[in-house]
Amino acid sequence: MKLALSTVLMIAVLSGCSQTLPKKSLDNICSIYYYADDWKEAAFDSYERWGTPPSVLLSIVYQESSFNSDARPEREYLLGFIPWFRPTSAYGYAQATDATWYDYQKSTGRWRAQRNAIDDALDFIGWYNHRSHQRLGIKKTDAYNLYLAYHEGQGGYKRGTHKKKPWLLNTAKTVAQRASRYRQQYQKCR
Repeated sequence: MKLALSTVLMIAVLSGCSQTLPKKSLDNICSIYYYADDWKEAAFDSYERWGTPPSVLLSIVYQESSFNSDARPEREYLLGFIPWFRPTSAYGYAQATDATWYDYQKSTGRWRAQRNAIDDALDFIGWYNHRSHQRLGIKKTDAYNLYLAYHEGQGGYKRGTHKKKPWLLNTAKTVAQRASRYRQQYQKCR
């Protein structure tokens, strides 16, 4: 009995470790795949289903959560010191809000999908980018505009809300540069 319990605990600890990547490895897609090969499989599954390349998917995850499965927006503070509400319901690798995650689940039938599971988060991003492609005509390889539509929502993107946010345009440029770097790195590590 003790042996079985210790084995279960060890497996739980080790499986948790496989999802925690060393910070320095986040800038190299080969390192990400080396430390978390299930992420590679999840990225390619999403790519096959929705058409967004893994380099773009992972660049968006990097920007949204730094690969933190439990990422949430910082709480606001009442009177400067009392923890208050979070500005949005965004959560997980993809920082998907409750409403958008529900739309994804309803649209795909993936009712058990979880925002803190990398395979579900990558499938969500692929699904969202596919919808941005359909509704807005953004190419699935265009990390810059896909990220703007992802951040602002498809309606906000269509209205051009991003055009008045220089910081967001710079962030989208960073996402596109990282996606390009990931794509180049992957060619060398295969």
